[in-house]
Amino acid sequence: MKYFLLGTVGLVALGMAAPASAADMAVKARPPAPVVAPIYDWTGFYIGGNGGWANQRRCFDSIDLTGVNIGSEGCHDANGAIAGGQIGYRWQSGGGWVWGVEALGDWANIRGSNESLLFPGSINRSKIDAFGLFTGQVGYAWNNALFYVKGGGAVVDQRHDILFNGVEVARTDSDARWGATVGVGFEYGFAPGWSVGVEYDHIFLERRDRDFITPAGVFFTTDRVSGDVDMVMARVNYRFGWGAGGWGGGGLGGPTVPPRY
Repeated sequence: MKYFLLGTVGLVALGMAAPASAADMAVKARPPAPVVAPIYDWTGFYIGGNGGWANQRRCFDSIDLTGVNIGSEGCHDANGAIAGGQIGYRWQSGGGWVWGVEALGDWANIRGSNESLLFPGSINRSKIDAFGLFTGQVGYAWNNALFYVKGGGAVVDQRHDILFNGVEVARTDSDARWGATVGVGFEYGFAPGWSVGVEYDHIFLERRDRDFITPAGVFFTTDRVSGDVDMVMARVNYRFGWGAGGWGGGGLGGPTVPPRY
């Protein structure tokens, strides 16, 4: 009887252990969940800062009282630093295309000078204090890498003066000039909402006649001034989530989609 009881207990123990072992094997046999790479979405409002360098080839022609060009006074390269910020909105459509609008405003210290070829001893100087760009964008994104082109309008705040023997003898008023601009850039998203980039822009400024006035308020001369602006800047942007703008994910009751930055 003793051996019969021991055998019965052993069979019951084996029966209880078998389902547990099978359950353990089923759990261990489950394949790991697939890892889905995040998809970067460029849609959303963004704000950021920029800084860089600009160059302007500034040329002066002397004009008489009847508007006739007397001759060239020469040209100079005006160079200097730029710094400011930008705000905009982008929308990423299917296939990687990205569309956007942006307003950019910078302070500038773009200065240069040259001695007049017509009036020896006379120095023509120029300075750009600030500028703004108002542009549309179209680009193509490879996940978190974006290449884009841009174009639109520009406004430049500039001034000029004339020195003789180191003394200012005449100057123009601060002159806000409008022109067109085109540019190209590359931006890289390095974290959710954050991106860095580099951009080149060209501002077209037509020739314009400017009257120079003495410090006493008396008319001095008229010059026809021209010169476009080229600039290169580094940028950093922070994008706010809006719709699919950087956060993504399936909604309640909706399909599950790959996570988006």
